[in-house]
Amino acid sequence: MHGAPLTLYNSLTRNLERFVPIAAPKVGVYSCGPTVYNYAHVGNLRAYVFTDTLARTLRWKGYDLTHIINITDVGHLTSDADAGDDKMEAAAKKAGQDIWAIAAHYTQAFRQNLRDLNIGDPARFPLATDHIAEMIAFGRAIEARHCYRLESGLYFDVSTVPDYGRLARARDDEGESRIDPVSGKRHPQDFAIWRTSAPGENRQMEWDSPWGRGAPGWHLECSVMSKKYLGPQFDIHTGGIDHREIHHPNEIAQNQAYCDCPDTGANLWMHNNFLVERAGKMSKSSGEFLTLAALVDRGFHPLAYRMLCLQAHYRSELEFSWENLAAAQVRLKRLVQAVEGLRARPPAPSAQSAVGYREQLDAALSDDLNTPRALPVLDAMLADRKIAPQERLLALADFDALLGLDLSRLRREDLRVRPANATIDEATIAERLAERREARATKDFARSDTIRDELIAAGVEVMDGDALAWDWRTAV
Repeated sequence: MHGAPLTLYNSLTRNLERFVPIAAPKVGVYSCGPTVYNYAHVGNLRAYVFTDTLARTLRWKGYDLTHIINITDVGHLTSDADAGDDKMEAAAKKAGQDIWAIAAHYTQAFRQNLRDLNIGDPARFPLATDHIAEMIAFGRAIEARHCYRLESGLYFDVSTVPDYGRLARARDDEGESRIDPVSGKRHPQDFAIWRTSAPGENRQMEWDSPWGRGAPGWHLECSVMSKKYLGPQFDIHTGGIDHREIHHPNEIAQNQAYCDCPDTGANLWMHNNFLVERAGKMSKSSGEFLTLAALVDRGFHPLAYRMLCLQAHYRSELEFSWENLAAAQVRLKRLVQAVEGLRARPPAPSAQSAVGYREQLDAALSDDLNTPRALPVLDAMLADRKIAPQERLLALADFDALLGLDLSRLRREDLRVRPANATIDEATIAERLAERREARATKDFARSDTIRDELIAAGVEVMDGDALAWDWRTAV
């Protein structure tokens, strides 16, 4: 195991805790995945940069990681509680398309987002709809002692488990009140295990069950799939901070009911904070939200967004603005330029080892995944002239392994992303720059300046004296 003890923040206990696996060196991590009714917005994707950092750190520490990210393709209502329509059914109805095709399309889009952000694949991406039989069996196992039936389905009675809502802080001043409109519920916090289709309801996804034909509640899938792939009690469960209020408390309640014990299902519950815009938390509810593709269309490389995420601690709110993203892209470009400079230098003897920087990197990530503390260590290591270039490049592999910025592979040309509204292509840019060089060679500076101004007007940054020669100008 590498270096410093790993310390992580447990949302359940509200404490930093030294990580001790249940069955070292094996570690099980379950991360709540997307509901695939639309494209993921960049706020959603922050959660997976966080979980990827966690996964990288665990592997760096030498653990044998099994990481599960589920795909919710049924059961998630337009409210995180039990109000509204199923998000998948609503999306299919609005688009007039087959619900299975919609799920497949947005699942592939999500997985492409992860690849673009250099987020490693988990061991599995299990689909909720592949586990309906297990969900029904789970519901039957807990029904007698913990559930009751209504016309609309099978509901979980939260008074039957100890300390319900502890994770959500429902018993302190940070808790939120929740009024659920389902008629006949014993308590407002009670939630659906199975939702029976109403008479005349035309659903594309529904199954027979002991409680009538219908579909599972959203919370049920995570209890079923985490238990199936990681066991009844595993090491770490992750999700966005919004899951801390409803989804994860309900999942914990189901787990306790199933095992008839106080175990919550995971030893540590970890949550990343929101990505916020000046107008408020990023959300799909307005119908207008930023996707990773929208950032690329503005000329930003996906790894600039990863850099933006790494610059803030995962438990801190992260403000999104185009200016902040542009600054992150500039920082990424400077790192790539520094690495290219090291590659270009001849081998030389080293007066100092990079071990100290590796230790600082390990200490930063071991301190609750403190990526903002790790980034200046990377800057300092790359700039340290006492360490030979080749040794700095070897140390860079460790930084890439933990931070995922792919600096050992990236070239500056890779970061030159053509904005969607560009009116000129790269071949034309090359021709115009050749004309400009010829004008400068003949001292026709007026012509040279005219070509430069025309390129600037077309969204091109002309970089005299730089081997790259030009770059796209990103509008912020």
